[in-house]
Amino acid sequence: MKILMINAVCGTTSTGRICADIADLLSEAGHECKIAYARGNVPEKWQKYAVKIGSDADVKLHALSTRIFDNTGFCSKSATRKFLKWVEAFQPDVIHLHNLHGYYIHIGLLFEFLKKYNKPVVWTLHDCWSFTGHCAYYSFEKCDRWQTGCYSCPLKREYPGSSGFDRSKKNYEQKKQLFCGVKNLTIVTPSEWLKGEIEKSYLKDYPVQVIHNGIDTELFRPFKSNFKEKHGIADKKIVLGVANVWAKRKGIADFIRLSERLPEAYKIVLVGDLYGEKIPDSILHIQHTDSQKELAEIYSVADVFVNPTYEDNFPTTNLEALSCGTAVLTYQTGGSPESLCDTCGRAVAQGDTEGLLQEILKGASFSEACRAQAEKYDKKKRFSEYIELYEKVSK
Repeated sequence: MKILMINAVCGTTSTGRICADIADLLSEAGHECKIAYARGNVPEKWQKYAVKIGSDADVKLHALSTRIFDNTGFCSKSATRKFLKWVEAFQPDVIHLHNLHGYYIHIGLLFEFLKKYNKPVVWTLHDCWSFTGHCAYYSFEKCDRWQTGCYSCPLKREYPGSSGFDRSKKNYEQKKQLFCGVKNLTIVTPSEWLKGEIEKSYLKDYPVQVIHNGIDTELFRPFKSNFKEKHGIADKKIVLGVANVWAKRKGIADFIRLSERLPEAYKIVLVGDLYGEKIPDSILHIQHTDSQKELAEIYSVADVFVNPTYEDNFPTTNLEALSCGTAVLTYQTGGSPESLCDTCGRAVAQGDTEGLLQEILKGASFSEACRAQAEKYDKKKRFSEYIELYEKVSK
C-alpha cells in the first residue's frame, strides 16, 4: 500500500512522533509511506518520509491572517494547490489526516480534493478543533455551543488565537459543510471520551474507532539517575508534573496550591515551559527537554506523577510515567483516567486538590503494576492497529 499522512509536523512533538512511528511500522511491513508536514525541522531518521507543504513564509502569513481574521484553515491556497498536484502524482491508496490546524493548509481545497479523489480517508482527531468554530478544547470554559453552532466565541484569543474578528459562526458552518459527506472516511480517536464527544457533533454519522496513543516502552523504562543529588533534593519525595507548556488548563494553579500544603519532606518538580506563569521558589522548575532519555530518568526518580489537567484527550505523559514505574494521579478529565487501573494510579474529581493531596500522602508504590499497565500501550502494539485499519478500508 501507499499511505500518505498529513500533519502540521513530522517526527517532533506528540503528533509528529505518532506519524513517524506509524511510518516506521509501515516501512517494516513493506508498505510505502510519506508524511506531508509544514512546520519545524524533521529529525534525520525520519526525513525519508517527509514532504514539505509550502514554506515557512506561508505558515507565518497564515498565522498572521488568523490573528486578524480568525480564519485558521482558510489560507495557504497556493501552497495547498501545489501540494495537491503532488498528491495526484503520488497516488496514495489511503490518506491519513492528523492535525489540520497549525497555519499550513487550506481545508476547503483539501476536502474538495478528497471528495473527488474518492479513496479511503482515515482522520485521527488529536483534539476537538475539527468540530468547533474555533477552539481545540472547550472543557475548561465549559462551552457546549459546538453541539448546535458556534458564535461569539469565549475562547477567541486562545489557540488558534485571534485578536481581531470573531469568525467562529462562519468557521463552524464552513467546516460542517466541508467535513461531512466524504465517502469512506473513518475517524480515529485516542480516547473513549473524544469518541463520545464526536457522537454529539456534526461528525456523528462517520464510523469512529478508538486507537489509544502508544509510547516507546524500551525508551521509557525505570532508570537509575543522580537527578536528586544534582538538584540537592536527595532527601525529598518527588511530586512530578510534566507538560509541554504550563498553561492554566494544565493545572499550574493546582500545583501551586499543593506546594502550600505538602509537608517539607516533599518537593514538587515541574518540567516544561512556563511562558510567563509565576511559581513559588519552593517548586523546582526544569525547562522543557527534547531528550526523552533525560525525561525518562526524571520520571523514574519521582515518587508520584501528578497530572491535574482540565482539558485533555489521552495524555502520553501518563503513559510515560507508568512505563518508568511511577504511579499516576490525575483528574477525571477527558481521556486522562483511561490509561489507569486500580493498582497503578487514581483519578479524583476535577479541581479536587485536597483529593490529590491525600492520595500523595498515602505514598503507595505500584512500580511493577505500573510497568505492566504501560506495556499495553507499547507503540508497536497500538500503532499496528492503524495498519489493520488501512488494510480494512482499502478493501
